[in-house]
Amino acid sequence: MINMAIDNMSKDEKSLLLYLESRVVDNGGQVDTRHMNAEDRKIASRWRDCGFICYGRIPFIMIKNNSTHFVILSNKAWLLASECRKARGLRSEKALREALEI
Repeated sequence: MINMAIDNMSKDEKSLLLYLESRVVDNGGQVDTRHMNAEDRKIASRWRDCGFICYGRIPFIMIKNNSTHFVILSNKAWLLASECRKARGLRSEKALREALEI
């Protein structure tokens, strides 16, 4: 597995990781790739090849709601997704506090 850290991830990689994490949590691991661009698919394939995620096509008989692919996160991916989500939440909280002057 590659040595991944939040500080070394691009904005696109962080965004994709959060999208994939949401698909695991909210959609049983099924991914609608219409919400991914070519760069996202390249990143997902690279992550699959190094063991960061398990990612691939769903057999036709299992396709539901236009989800043609699946994703399973490694323990490292879960940890980094949690860090990304917290950082995003803290940025939103800061903006809210500034807007409300609290």
